[in-house]
Amino acid sequence: MTGQRLLALLAVAIVYPAAATAAPAAAAQPPDYDVVIRGGTVVDGTGTAPFVGDVALRGDRIAYIGPHAPGRAAEEYSARGKAVAPGFINMLAHPEESLLIDGRALSDLRQGVTLEVLGEDSMGPLSPDMKRLGAQRQGDIKYPIDWTTLGEYLTHLEKRGIAPNVASYVGAGTVRTYVLGERDVQPTEAQLSQMRELVHQAMEEGAVGVTTALIYAPNDYARTPELIALAQESARCGGLYSAHMRSEGDRLLEAVQETVDIARASGGPAEIYHLKQAGRNNWGKLDALVKAVDAARAGGVRITADMYVYTAGATGLDAAMPPWVQDGGLEAWIARLKDPQARKRVLADMHDPKPTWENLMGAAGPEGTLLLGFKNPALKPLTGKTLAAVAKARGVSAQDAAIDLVIEDGSRVEVAYFLMSEDNIKREVALPWVSFDSDADAPAPEGVFLKSSRHPRTYGNFARVLARFVREQKVLNLEQAVHKLAGLPAATLSLSDRGLLKTGYFADVVVFDPMKIEDHSTYEKPQQLATGVDDVWINGVRALRHEVATGAASGRAVRGRAWTGGGGGGCRAKASDWTWSP
Repeated sequence: MTGQRLLALLAVAIVYPAAATAAPAAAAQPPDYDVVIRGGTVVDGTGTAPFVGDVALRGDRIAYIGPHAPGRAAEEYSARGKAVAPGFINMLAHPEESLLIDGRALSDLRQGVTLEVLGEDSMGPLSPDMKRLGAQRQGDIKYPIDWTTLGEYLTHLEKRGIAPNVASYVGAGTVRTYVLGERDVQPTEAQLSQMRELVHQAMEEGAVGVTTALIYAPNDYARTPELIALAQESARCGGLYSAHMRSEGDRLLEAVQETVDIARASGGPAEIYHLKQAGRNNWGKLDALVKAVDAARAGGVRITADMYVYTAGATGLDAAMPPWVQDGGLEAWIARLKDPQARKRVLADMHDPKPTWENLMGAAGPEGTLLLGFKNPALKPLTGKTLAAVAKARGVSAQDAAIDLVIEDGSRVEVAYFLMSEDNIKREVALPWVSFDSDADAPAPEGVFLKSSRHPRTYGNFARVLARFVREQKVLNLEQAVHKLAGLPAATLSLSDRGLLKTGYFADVVVFDPMKIEDHSTYEKPQQLATGVDDVWINGVRALRHEVATGAASGRAVRGRAWTGGGGGGCRAKASDWTWSP
């Protein structure tokens, strides 16, 4: 859609006549709808052209979409001059802990996100030792771990009361830890069978697929056949395989091929998390990456990707150190760093210009490594400084400073790495098989969340898509962007009744101003809410009213197709027994 065409539609919406006041109905006659959103520019999520019209909600469903809703509603809402869209889907979200403290998910709600999809690892299944270590390793956010399975965690969120919908994968690394611990070992046939059974159980509890993060220990100890086995189990349960690939930098194309191979062998789809080319030396690989994905798709492999639209990623200092030193988990990692001989070996690996592992600090450089979060109160004043600045102040190398910070903090230390090309981001945004993610939690700029910093993607990724890449740079038109924010991810996840404004679908609806939506979060001042999203309904319940969170427990667990509690009948014999999106 051109800017002129969008302005014309909005102009029509501004003069769209308000509904004539109906004659008084009999007192006993109930309204036809709970809410009618009238006269907005309706962008339905399919990618087709917008139109000026009405969207009516009844209960938790959309009851009407068209030029003019007949009848009357308990609430008439004027959306003239605004866009009306399906709720946005965050394809990789990390509010696993933040929702336990603040169920509003305010940073995302203010951007129109109505579904958070949890991935890379999962909050279940948990062994007793995993529960013990999970409690021991908690940072600023403290909470009891009073669930064991993934299904119990999802039910826990629903009972707690949350604003957004939440879906979750089951973590390949999570089930690996359950069976093998955090050690660099390979499973026996019996152990792999147990891991498959745990995936099967989680899928029937509602997981939407199996997920992994292959640059982090212990996930990166898994070899391709192990991942294929777990992806096959997910696929026969109607789910997909989603991965932070084994490399996004020096071995990017090899990692894409591994992902394609896993998808092909599983019979199900695959999703590449936070698509990027990390490190200046790898920026030129985008053409080859796109060619590889397009070829796989043309050959019948269902493969898609998601992304955030910033030049820095955010993770920990574990992504600056070799996997071998992390064998056995956080405590074993720190113990090795304290050993002079082990430390000497780590330093040598960190200085290696061509490592066989993913060294993000090596790619970003100390000046491009920004410190975001610490557990230790004594280290919190370093938040917002670069690793280069801290190293200089301490009179040590950046590598030594990184090691010392992990030891002193007793954690992986949260950091941002500046790695990506703005030109590549612009090209990736336009790819038809790419949707969007924040790869972040969903905090509020208050309370416990102010004890650490954030990457600006936390508060601005979805608003930035609409402000920068639609309104300003015109990389996408409005209907394309909304399709990538809602319709495409819903289809990727095989959600049959979300992601579109369509009669009978769940009433996840966003009203926003395309001319005013804006992200305000920066690396210097990240904890700033986006503006321009006026109102949000989730399952027909108003979660945001005139940019203010209502506090309503509007969200639900959105469970996958094999969920035995939803009438889906559980897992099937093979992936081909399911219908998959094209």
